[in-house]
Amino acid sequence: MHNLTTLVYRSMQSEAGKYGRLQLPDIVQSSANIAIFQIDGRVPFEVDFVYLSNSDDGSAGLTRVEELSGINLQNAIVEREESFEKKFQQTFHLKEKGFDDKYMTVGRAALSNLIGGIGYFYGQSRIAVPSNLRVDISEQYWLYWSSALYTAVPCRSKFSWGFLWDEGFHQLIIRRWDKKMSMEIIGHWLDLMNIDGWIPREQLLGEEARNKVPQEFVLQHTNNANPPTLFLPIQDYLSTFSGDAVSNFKSEDRAFLEASFPRLQAWYNWFNSTQVGKLPGSYFWHGRDANTDRELNPMTLSSGLDDYPRASHPSNDERHLDLRCWIALASKSMAVISALLGKDTSKYDSMVKELTDVDLLNKLHYDAGSGRYYDFGNHTEKVKLAWRVWQDPMSGHIRRELVRSVDGRPRPRLVPHFGYISLFPLIMKIIPANSTVLRKHLDMIADEKLLWTGYGLRSLAMTSSMYMKYNKEHDAPYWRGSVWININYLVLAALHHYSQEPGPYQNVALQIYQQLREGLIRNMVESYYDSGYLWEQYDNAANGRGKGAHPFTGWSSLILLAMAEAY
Repeated sequence: MHNLTTLVYRSMQSEAGKYGRLQLPDIVQSSANIAIFQIDGRVPFEVDFVYLSNSDDGSAGLTRVEELSGINLQNAIVEREESFEKKFQQTFHLKEKGFDDKYMTVGRAALSNLIGGIGYFYGQSRIAVPSNLRVDISEQYWLYWSSALYTAVPCRSKFSWGFLWDEGFHQLIIRRWDKKMSMEIIGHWLDLMNIDGWIPREQLLGEEARNKVPQEFVLQHTNNANPPTLFLPIQDYLSTFSGDAVSNFKSEDRAFLEASFPRLQAWYNWFNSTQVGKLPGSYFWHGRDANTDRELNPMTLSSGLDDYPRASHPSNDERHLDLRCWIALASKSMAVISALLGKDTSKYDSMVKELTDVDLLNKLHYDAGSGRYYDFGNHTEKVKLAWRVWQDPMSGHIRRELVRSVDGRPRPRLVPHFGYISLFPLIMKIIPANSTVLRKHLDMIADEKLLWTGYGLRSLAMTSSMYMKYNKEHDAPYWRGSVWININYLVLAALHHYSQEPGPYQNVALQIYQQLREGLIRNMVESYYDSGYLWEQYDNAANGRGKGAHPFTGWSSLILLAMAEAY
């Protein structure tokens, strides 16, 4: 099936060569397993396609065709459209927020395409064989068990398979639209967990998915994590039972949490046994290549932020700020779930206390001179890509390639790249509302020389030495300046929180929140009408134009929740 497009193209090319028309051959082959149908017409024209399984040509079949086409189909569509619109307004309240139909059209498109991208997949992931367990040097991978996955996808045209860290963001929207559907999807992801508590981050279940992915990204590594973003919709879901709303906790909610708890606990324990750093309260992403001579800054694919600059020289001494904050979120969720189910909460309460301890956070990650939070690691700023010229011994031709050149000795230090990572203590609402650190962060967010643009917050400050730098000769900057909607949404949620939390910076947070939300929504809506798409990312300089994969109706659909102010 993954060769279907090639098959159709070749057939049409052959017919075009014979008859001068782009058409399929009018043939039926023996043992065929698919039927491909072509209709030609002069535009404008309308056609109804009716598919009947196990039907006959008798009156029953004709009656069924009439029910599914023509005026009956038209009436049914109108009825569904009215039902959709009623539920859409009741769920997201965009009219009440003052949006006209121009904006609501984009909101509808975001939701509809996200839901429309949900699929059912079945197959086996390929797991990289750990080097210490490899019997034969040719043994590159093991097959995971045959497994099913019901999930949304980031982009049907380019990333049409399941991504673990994307799915947490998807479920923030889907949960509000259809809670039971969201429970099913989260359950499917948790069922992909192995006995150790590890979940493969990309679900390439079958050849169709694998054919779209460069070979180096196919194998999944059991030491490498991915942000536990499923705790975002779970935490959002749990908030509906807080305080006086505990009466909303129904039997189906208890059943879902009872079934999920052992897996969430195993996942949580896996993070806290495999991703911990050398110092108490520290964590680091595994999987960075310490031996690369091609990458300006070794990638951190496991973090989801790919080429966002980390320590120049990967080591086990690293401390990654974002991962620490993700575990803080997971700890809070596990404590609430435990309480709802009548289980002992002491372990999770202790972890919440440790990971929200601002003094410990500052000791591990805070630079008092700049007022910023950073990663920590073995780092030098004196790294660049330089051309290496050499003669190919086989052909005798002169070749040249970009390679990494290090001109300074790295040392253990905070990694001075201000961007999305630095905002995670604010995103997870760890910074106290009355802290001067919060005021500094609000000022830095609003600084156009750092992250602020009229289109949303850029991913890396313009003052960073890595801003908009290529990571390899042909690897354009990805998380090095572009505006990404998922992180902007999390920042909006945090600013909304601080604008309502009593403290001296409440009004400042509100003002920045309003300006950021307005700019983000306006740019995405204008870009949608200019191009017809929601995009993977948005340019931080060139008029905020969309770029990357499209239509990207995965986490870019979070623009709907920003419109609804649903955080």
